[in-house]
Amino acid sequence: MKDIISLEEICYSYYRNIPAVCGISLDIKEGERFAVIGANGSGKSTLLQIMNGLLQQSAGKYLFRGIEVSEKTFRDKEFLRFFRGRVGYVFQDSDIQLFCPTVLDELLYGPLQLQINEKEAMDRAFEVMQILNIENLKDRPSYMLSGGEKKRVAIGSVLTMNPEVLLLDEPTNGLDPRTQVFLVELMLALSDAGKTLVIATHDLSLVDELHMRVALLSEEHKIVKIGSSGEILADEDSLLNANLIHEHVHYHGQAIHKHRHSHFLFHKH
Repeated sequence: MKDIISLEEICYSYYRNIPAVCGISLDIKEGERFAVIGANGSGKSTLLQIMNGLLQQSAGKYLFRGIEVSEKTFRDKEFLRFFRGRVGYVFQDSDIQLFCPTVLDELLYGPLQLQINEKEAMDRAFEVMQILNIENLKDRPSYMLSGGEKKRVAIGSVLTMNPEVLLLDEPTNGLDPRTQVFLVELMLALSDAGKTLVIATHDLSLVDELHMRVALLSEEHKIVKIGSSGEILADEDSLLNANLIHEHVHYHGQAIHKHRHSHFLFHKH
């Protein structure tokens, strides 16, 4: 498989003095399931926004299919259209993403911006609504949707553009268990269809369930290690240092007992 995304020593700082990611180098292959994990504030969301071109790195190089992604290449309208049609981004907060009058308008917006004709855009919208089971919502405004419905619509607004890469920021955050299961099954189906999935999350059970390749970020905004989900999730020391698991301390008389705690990894039932 070819590399579809390559990051070389990527750095970004907010307001030029608050580090968000430092010296990030990684490659993501076509059709791969890839996760960026780390504690809150480690730089996961920033990294995904750089991959989507919403932020421009302050140092380093980003290549998409071997072509550099930068302010200069984005000034080329042909490349910008090529890139926007192939990389889709689902925000952690769906309210940020949804702004059109109705659900149907949300699903049509991306294809029409890519100058896809109205009939094909409409066909895509109804196909995606059927896949996501949101046909009954097509005439509703976003403020009349539940959190799970908003997430489905946000994903649908990306799927109608039929991107090669889907970037999902904390996709299961705040969702009820049934919607989480639906989302996992959807991501597996998209992967089977050849899509490249990149997620940012601190949900270790999601990473395990999707059998992903994983980049672990430290609280110093650097990559600690990259490996399979099995390898990363078994490395208790690295997860503890990255603040993704924690230690409980118990006192029994004069004795002190410690054990490491994760609702996913070390307390399976």
